[in-house]
Amino acid sequence: MAENADDRVAVIATDGFEEAELTEPVKALRDAGLKVDIIAPHSGSIQGFKHHDKSKTIPVDCTLDQADPEDYIALVLPGGALNADAMRMNDQAQDFIRAMDGAHKPLAIICHAPWELVSAGLARGRTMTSWPTLQDDIRNAGGQWVDREVVVDGNLITSRKPDDLPAFNRELLARVTHQHASAAAGDWPAGDAAGGRVAASDRPQNRRGEGAGKQKASTAQ
Repeated sequence: MAENADDRVAVIATDGFEEAELTEPVKALRDAGLKVDIIAPHSGSIQGFKHHDKSKTIPVDCTLDQADPEDYIALVLPGGALNADAMRMNDQAQDFIRAMDGAHKPLAIICHAPWELVSAGLARGRTMTSWPTLQDDIRNAGGQWVDREVVVDGNLITSRKPDDLPAFNRELLARVTHQHASAAAGDWPAGDAAGGRVAASDRPQNRRGEGAGKQKASTAQ
């Protein structure tokens, strides 16, 4: 579908997304010269919210059944409880998220959207933050929850709420710019070298089910 995957970022959302958590990262990415596709389960447009009140609608660029993870260098998942609760149950969204993570592409996930990571089976062994009410879900899924404005763990970037967007966008742009440069240079995928800033002491044991020996080797690199 994409003419050039080296500079294209996917944003997956549906009705009920938190407006700023979609529009501000999209603006930051586009201002940096990157292309952004809004991907949703249905065509037309999706309804945003400012907390509990309806806000603007956003046009959908393509539907999940049309989108190919190979066409994108990064994925953004905005929050909004209604949005995240619906998307976590969407099989196509789960497959897309798993494919992006499996290729070590940046995943930028904010507020309630870590629910989608949990439902995709990708929270275990990851250190992340979220809207505070998700912390038990993350821990029960094998992740480590911390209360910080932004957390970068390998290819995963997470933040808690709209107030964290400046830090979230800063880390998103840093990671995506690195990924874009690596792709343009033919060094694909970029892997975890640019983003692993979670200290070894902050990581749970048995990261992603790996043994202790492999854990020590990976954190020493």
